[in-house]
Order: sequence, then C-alpha cells, then structure tokens
Amino acid sequence: MGPLAGVRVLEVAAIGPSPMTGMLLADMGADVIRIERASEDTPMTRSDPSYRGKRSVALDLKSPEGSGAFLRLVETADVVTEGFRPGVMERLGIGPEDCLARNPRLVYGRMTGWGQDGPLAQSAGHDINFISLTGVLHAVGKAGEPPVPPLNLIGDMGGGGMLLALGIVAALYESNASGKGQVVDAAMTDGSALLMWMFHGFAATGLHDPARRGANILDGGAHFYNCYETADGKYVSIGSIEPQFYEQLIELAELDPEAYSQQLNRERWPQLKAALAEVFRRKTRDEWCALLEGSDVCFAPVLSLKEAPQHPHNAARATYVTVDGLVQPAPAPRFGRTPSAVRHGNRPLGSDTEAVLREAGFSRAEIEALRGAGCLT
Repeated sequence: MGPLAGVRVLEVAAIGPSPMTGMLLADMGADVIRIERASEDTPMTRSDPSYRGKRSVALDLKSPEGSGAFLRLVETADVVTEGFRPGVMERLGIGPEDCLARNPRLVYGRMTGWGQDGPLAQSAGHDINFISLTGVLHAVGKAGEPPVPPLNLIGDMGGGGMLLALGIVAALYESNASGKGQVVDAAMTDGSALLMWMFHGFAATGLHDPARRGANILDGGAHFYNCYETADGKYVSIGSIEPQFYEQLIELAELDPEAYSQQLNRERWPQLKAALAEVFRRKTRDEWCALLEGSDVCFAPVLSLKEAPQHPHNAARATYVTVDGLVQPAPAPRFGRTPSAVRHGNRPLGSDTEAVLREAGFSRAEIEALRGAGCLT
C-alpha cells in the first residue's frame, strides 16, 4: 500500500517539477488526483511517467462553478499542490487562504522557480536560470569553456520536485500533531542553493576554488575523478578519491606507481589526466568493465538511457519498470514494510472525474449541472 496510503492529494496540473512531486507521493501510496484541462491531453503528456499512479479529473478552474467544485474537493483532501506564478491560484479563488478556510488541516504545496516573494518572483524562468542565480551552473563545465547545463536535474527535479515532496511529508507529520495545515513554499532557487551545501563548505576550507571551473576534485579537474573514452568510442567513469581506492586503480590498471604518485598535487593533474586518457583508450568499455567493475577502484561504465535498464546490477534490483510499454525508473526509496509501487500507468483525461466527485459528496444532479455549465472538460 505504501507509507502514504490514505493520504489524498489534489495536484493542479502544471509542468516541470510539480508533476514529479505528485509522482513521488503516488508511488508512496497517496491517492493523487490530477486536476487537468483538455488542452493538456497530448501524446507527450500521456507518455510522461510523472502521470503514473494518479487519477484524472477534467475540471475548468477558470469558471466560478469549476473553482467552487475544486473547493469542495479540498474539503476531502490532505494536500494541494500547484506550480504557477505567485497570485495565479488566488485570482482563481483557490489560493491558500481560500482552501485553508475550507480545510484547516490542509497542506498547501507551492512550486515556483524564484519563490513566492522577492524581486524576481513574477518573472518567467527555467531550470538553467534558477541554477545560474545560485552558483550551481557556474561550477559545472570544463576550464576555459562556458558552463554546461546539467540537464534540468538540479533546479527542477532535485531542488524542486524532491524538495517539495519532502516539505509536504514534513508538514503532514506536523499536521497530525497540531491539527493545523500550512503552506509549503518550495522555490527552485532555494533548493538548488541547498544542494550546493557541500561546496560552500569546501570553498571555506580551500578544498574547492569556485573561481576555477573544471580545476577541482569533483568538477573534472582531477585525473582520478573523471570520465575517459575507451577504444570503442564509449566512456567509463573513475572516482578513486580515497588513497586506498587510488592505489587499487594503479594496481588493476597497471599504472606506474611512481608516475602516478602525488595524487593531490594539482599542478600534475593535467599531465596525469592526459596520460590516463591514453591508458583507457587501449581497451574497450566491456574490457575495462571486466577488469575494474566490482572492485574498489570506484568504477562504472557510462551508460545511455537505453543501456541503463539492461545493466545486471540495475536488473537485479529492478531499478527500472515497464508500465504500459514505457520503460521508466521504479519508485524510490524502498520501504521494507510498506513498499511503494506503480499502481497503474497514465489515465485517460477525465476518466476519474465522476468517481472523484461522487466520493466528495456530489450528487448526480450536481455533476450533470457542472457538465452542463461546461466545467467538466
């Protein structure tokens, strides 16, 4: 059933990290009801793994009848999530004050890039902008080259979707004790800044120079923490930071111990990186896997999205699942007594509208009235 079984979530459909939050909660057993519009029913969204495990209600929130129906659903919910600019939900009449007036125990989760306040709060933006403002993007890339966007994993997903899910679970825990709800303001700028905690500490102690991109231990500057091309044009990753792991790299890769001594001498890193690149080009990726995988070198092949589900370790742990023919990551983390699960794939738009409304106490006549008013799209 999952640890969140019995929790009901109203997810007001949005793009980006907000649907990820709902996916995480649904995987953990929550009854996540996605409030959608007809315009959101596209082939791309219907193949989106973040829709899995959720029920679909098609409701026009821009009409008084639709927003009124939403507030009635709020009375039976534990959580509302939304991902719009500040003020949008208030203008629809379903902002935090409106919803908490109907349900004082409600946890109201808000996802934005810049936060609910501040000079940039009303500005448009994407992950690349949010991580630019917090020092993340500046730190990623090669020396002497422009920063490289790390997909949209840090601002949107790690600093956004996951952080909001954590905030919601914490607020639910507190609500069980106090009987009171609250607003959770998850900003991707706040979240991406938080994810850089380690590097603020490293910078303060001299272990990381934020002015020198691509010249530090964890950003590709070190020869022992890097990716290398193999003889077949593929890549492997090495993370031999600790001295004992570095010694094993020297031993198993048959490197010259004297040439690769002084591991932490930064002046020698470019030379050793070039030398190690020549070493890895002598064998194919599979040959290096046979030699180094499973050792304490801290080694892994660099796999593509298509290759990753087939790797023996991922297959053994069932790290990926196939839902309605779509390969996707399995729920995480894993719970020993109340395991998470993907209960079903994407539901057709509005397929659960009538059932959800009936559960909330709407009569058949009221549902037909909403349909007649054009609120049920």
